[in-house]
Amino acid sequence: MARPLVSVIVAVLNGERFIIPALQSIFTQNYAPYEVIVVDGNSVDRTAPISQFFRSVKYICQGGRGLACGRNTGLEAAKGELIAFLDSDDLWLSNKLSTQVDYLLQNPEIHYVNAWVKFFVEPGARLRPGHTKTFLDQVHVGRTPGTLLARRSVFNLIGSFDPALSIACDVEWFKRAKDRDVPMFIIPDVLLYKRIHDRNLSSDVRTNRREVLSLIRRTIGRQRDQKSGNSHDR
Repeated sequence: MARPLVSVIVAVLNGERFIIPALQSIFTQNYAPYEVIVVDGNSVDRTAPISQFFRSVKYICQGGRGLACGRNTGLEAAKGELIAFLDSDDLWLSNKLSTQVDYLLQNPEIHYVNAWVKFFVEPGARLRPGHTKTFLDQVHVGRTPGTLLARRSVFNLIGSFDPALSIACDVEWFKRAKDRDVPMFIIPDVLLYKRIHDRNLSSDVRTNRREVLSLIRRTIGRQRDQKSGNSHDR
């Protein structure tokens, strides 16, 4: 039986520092077939020539701005039945795709899977207060696009990432999937190594907190409207 094509989307902005090992962690997957789509948010460093050096990479220069727009651009270009994402500063284990594809094939009622993630620190990076030794030594449930493998039908059902959110678009997408009771499963294996460094988008704590609070208010408002007999799309 033919194995499904996986579209791997890498949305990147000024990622020359880490994009080569990120792409190599895709190329060394023990699964095929897959396609790699790099969506460049108009980088001013060497991201473009590095990405274009690899003939197997489909390189797209992003039209809009922001991480959500980059991922959505990749979704529009993707040809795969299954969709995956990797941030340009993170790394997959070599069995990431094979493990998750096998699970979805064996469990057709499941629409998407996540996995565990382990964080690692780039030498010289300044750690935030939450990055304790205990936190770094542990593995964590990865409700993040880097651990995600989803059937394309999930995006047809609940939509793409919200471009109004610069950081919390991930949180909002997974919340939407949860609210729609989309069947999912978390594979209890570490399949993603997430790099901590000085330019992590999540290090913008103020913006992240503001967007998460906005999502909480939106959720409370939606629940209130549902109780009163009204509904919102989001």
